[in-house]
Amino acid sequence: MKNNNLSRRKFIRRSAAAAAAVSVFSIIPRNVFGKGFVPPSDKVNLGFIGTGKLIHELFPRFAELPDVTILAGCDVDKKKIQWFKDAVQKFYTEKTGKSDYVDVAKYELFEELLERQDIDAVVVATPDHWHALAAIAAIKAGKDVYCEKPLTHRVKEGRAMVNAARKFNRVVQTGSMQRSWRDFRHACELVRNGYLGEIKEVWVNVGEPPVDCNLGEEAVPGYLNWDRWLGPAQFRPYNAILAPPIEDENWPDWRKYNEFGGGGMTDWGAHMFDIAQWGLGTDETGPIKVIPPKKAKKVRGVKYTYANGVRVIHKDFKRGWAVRFKGTEGTLDVSREFLDSKPGNIAKIELKSTDKPLYLSDNHYNNWIQCIKNRTRPVADVEIGHRTASVCNIGNICYRLRRPLDWDPDKEEFKNDEEANKLLTKVYRSPYVI
Repeated sequence: MKNNNLSRRKFIRRSAAAAAAVSVFSIIPRNVFGKGFVPPSDKVNLGFIGTGKLIHELFPRFAELPDVTILAGCDVDKKKIQWFKDAVQKFYTEKTGKSDYVDVAKYELFEELLERQDIDAVVVATPDHWHALAAIAAIKAGKDVYCEKPLTHRVKEGRAMVNAARKFNRVVQTGSMQRSWRDFRHACELVRNGYLGEIKEVWVNVGEPPVDCNLGEEAVPGYLNWDRWLGPAQFRPYNAILAPPIEDENWPDWRKYNEFGGGGMTDWGAHMFDIAQWGLGTDETGPIKVIPPKKAKKVRGVKYTYANGVRVIHKDFKRGWAVRFKGTEGTLDVSREFLDSKPGNIAKIELKSTDKPLYLSDNHYNNWIQCIKNRTRPVADVEIGHRTASVCNIGNICYRLRRPLDWDPDKEEFKNDEEANKLLTKVYRSPYVI
């Protein structure tokens, strides 16, 4: 029996094809242990790369799942990684009644965390400029990955992540959790099944493109490894706006700066342009033309044209961060606060049995965990996350260059524009390379 029993953890590390061929895999049935108990062999062990403010809300989403155990985290900020350790252990103590249920390990460098063979998968929640390097390193180490949105900082990074995930047969979920929300899914189902008629335009309201960082120099706090925080970014002096202390209740503002993020275009754009892509059925492609606003300093107004003639416009239509689909039979608006339409009955339509539903996930975090176990692709697979991030990033390039750009979504490059193509990647500071 011993020779014929593969642990679930070893099974996860096999390729999807090999996994399908394994017939000797077995796990003791849950009912042997009693209702609600998940045997250790059936759990997915997680590590977290990056433990900043986002993690305060994110780690409980995984910890509350019965078949997940958080074993470790890493951060270049000693105060933040200590907070993470204490918070996770407190969560498990309250959940299980056992103060020694898990001893969360702390690391400064994610490479050390990735060496652990008992960790199956990692959550990457670093600043955007680190996403690709951390995720690809995890993939190569045999870990499945949940990577926060936007998936990557540059277009070339995204394709590299997709290629790595496919080569090493890893399950990669993008943190675009709106794909697991009923209203967003239903909005896209109504669009895809023709209830708005022929789609002519999609308006997407999100924030502004990034600016170059011009912050002044401040003393580096003793608890922070600033050089490692910068990582692949070119060196610049520390400023607390980029990496505020844990006591600061405000969100860090590195997203605003081109060196580390993509402004509101990639921050909220990774959510809302993602819904536009889903509704249009363009998850594996993108636009063919990007046109800047007519006024030179406008920070909204970029227009994308798709091969079928549909235009997607970065436009404030005065309903907050939201998406508006405009068709020949009406309009439909969707955000985290509302799903409505004109005429009003469209948003209330329930799909018929003959309609085509979209991928159903009602828990973004559990969807990833179950896909890890089944070796299937999640609702926001790496290709989807890459294509959405690409839309946001080429929009930022258009805002920077302020001229029309022809985009080839198959080759993932601009046509006859060397300057624009250089912005699809960045200069990496040694020794950090993709």
